[in-house]
Amino acid sequence: MDPDPARSTDVIGTVAPAGMVDGPSAWERFEALYRSSRDDLYAYLMTLLRDPAAAEDIAALAFERAYRKRRTFDRRRGEERAWLFGIARNAALDELRRRRHIAQMATDPEDPATPETHAADGNEVTLRRTAVRAALAQLTAREREIVALKFHAGMSNAELASVLGVSESNAGTLLYRVMQKLRKACDAAD
Repeated sequence: MDPDPARSTDVIGTVAPAGMVDGPSAWERFEALYRSSRDDLYAYLMTLLRDPAAAEDIAALAFERAYRKRRTFDRRRGEERAWLFGIARNAALDELRRRRHIAQMATDPEDPATPETHAADGNEVTLRRTAVRAALAQLTAREREIVALKFHAGMSNAELASVLGVSESNAGTLLYRVMQKLRKACDAAD
């Protein structure tokens, strides 16, 4: 038998099945997204819902929806984290509608600090914390949501824009105005 002249010799190669690529699998990417976002997502949902059990349920629902729809995610439209927070926001709003009441966002997520910690903080820190809480209470629900997304979830302006459905420059402007309003309210409290 003559060997096939079109066939190469002395080459061992492995061809990956169609759809296989180097790098992390879809599951590994989703797990990394979960691990990097779960605490921030829960804090954000606590701000919206003011109910620890509901925040846990909606966070689980958001991750479930994100996992089921992971193939529809388009990197050209934004980051996975912003996409996840958008899913969570929609699920939280659905929950609030289901409850049939107007959402009054919490001014601050539950403070895990113990009374001993507050005593150790000192009077100045306690007064400053009280002033910030009072200033946050004066903000509208939308303004508190912007603060929660930026500082509780640690989102960039691009991610903030994606979740809110506005341009990145508009998100920056909204954040700037909210921060000015907060500073003014905190300064008035001094």
